[in-house]
Amino acid sequence: MPKSIFIFLAYFSLLSSLQGQTLKTYKQQVKLMGSRFEITAVSEDEERALKSIEAAIVEIKRIEALISSWDPDSETSEINRMAGIRPVPVSQELFALIYRSYKVSQLTDGAFDISFASIEWIWDFDGKEHSMPSQATIDSSIQFIGYQNIEFDITVSSIFLKEKGMRIGFGAIGKGYAANKAMEVMREMGIADGVVNASGDLLAWGNQADGKPWSIGIADPSDPKNPFAWLIIDDLAVVTSGNYEKYCVIEGERYAHIINPKTGYPVKGIKSVTVICPDAELADALATSVFVLGTEKGLALINQLTGVEGLIIDSEDEVHTSNKLELHYYTSGKSRKQVKKKRKKP
Repeated sequence: MPKSIFIFLAYFSLLSSLQGQTLKTYKQQVKLMGSRFEITAVSEDEERALKSIEAAIVEIKRIEALISSWDPDSETSEINRMAGIRPVPVSQELFALIYRSYKVSQLTDGAFDISFASIEWIWDFDGKEHSMPSQATIDSSIQFIGYQNIEFDITVSSIFLKEKGMRIGFGAIGKGYAANKAMEVMREMGIADGVVNASGDLLAWGNQADGKPWSIGIADPSDPKNPFAWLIIDDLAVVTSGNYEKYCVIEGERYAHIINPKTGYPVKGIKSVTVICPDAELADALATSVFVLGTEKGLALINQLTGVEGLIIDSEDEVHTSNKLELHYYTSGKSRKQVKKKRKKP
């Protein structure tokens, strides 16, 4: 047999073998970090896919133990206990996460503030009717909010909250960080295509099993189960914060779970914010920041950041997008008509 024919037959045999390996989608839903996670792996190897999903779950649980302010044995709890008393040496991982949070606080002029946790206990966003906290109660709590009072010592990886009563919390960045770390674990295990969806903090890489890119729906805040538009993404995070997720009702008015660190009150005027960028941790923090900053200042910030895009739906159901966002609108469906299309470029 001529050598060229032999090479051709070997190539044809290999191609046939590869074609026989059909990519399939494997998913698992689990409650972690107080939220529902859905982890997706695309692979021709079922065992590898399921093991990668399990490894991602283990990693998310590890992150949860690291950043939990409810676990008295966590490094985060020790930082809070020692506020105003002494610096606390922590792992380099936690030190780096807190420092990145500090930098986002600087970037957003405090719209995002990891030390907001001192006011968490005042508001109960359980979807039920509540009374408005007194101004005195709010004032006594926001006095402990201030990222400027977090002291870093890089030589020993220590964190010091300089004011007694200060508390840090990762509610506005933790799920994004966990999604990043879960994706890293899955990719290291050979999963080239997948999704980690942390209850609105979504990170997708590669493609779907049919080779098509991931298509991510943007929820209509008036009907969250139905999207009004969608994004086509690859190796990107899409994080949405909405007033329909966690809220309370006071005298018939709905208050979203996102609190302005400077006032101590929930933010009004916006129904949802979606941020798109390659990093789920950053997208998570920016979604909260834009909610607090408001439509004009929020989009102005996004438009200054390379590789970051955003979408805001305000309280009047008008859609505002960043300059380069490619959004695909549905043209039918009752819920999809409730959102008005309006592109606003500050």
